[in-house]
Amino acid sequence: MKTKLLSLFLLTSGILFAQNPDYKVSSYLDEGFKAPNTHYIGEAWLNAIINNDKDLGYNITKATFKANSTLDWHKHGSSQVLIVVSGEGYYQELGKDPIKLKEGDIIKCEKDIEHWHASSKHKDITYLALYGGDQPTTWTKVLSQEDYDKAAKQLND
Repeated sequence: MKTKLLSLFLLTSGILFAQNPDYKVSSYLDEGFKAPNTHYIGEAWLNAIINNDKDLGYNITKATFKANSTLDWHKHGSSQVLIVVSGEGYYQELGKDPIKLKEGDIIKCEKDIEHWHASSKHKDITYLALYGGDQPTTWTKVLSQEDYDKAAKQLND
């Protein structure tokens, strides 16, 4: 009986002190919130993991796009890096052919380059987007379903 009480006390103490409130811990595994459907087709979820501050200088956002979902054409006031953590998607810069991205791929889009990125026709995609602090996204034009379908066909998807 004493052993059970001692074990219960140690377990309870460990749980109470397992997290230190002096640290802010977040997780990229959190789904985040469903994005308002303004500059994309389909369904997207966003999780702002790291927000720029005076010391950091960049943001990290996790984005999940359900299959057959895409962003409109846009550009950023700083370079953007996309790290694909799961699934498959498409990426295209203005004037270039689209490419397929898969889990593990990392792509850098230079500052002020018009581009779009999306899930593939049949698979979701989740990526981490790293981008400059206070630089806004400039939405340039709508990516139509027809243009998205054309890219998918070009990529044999």
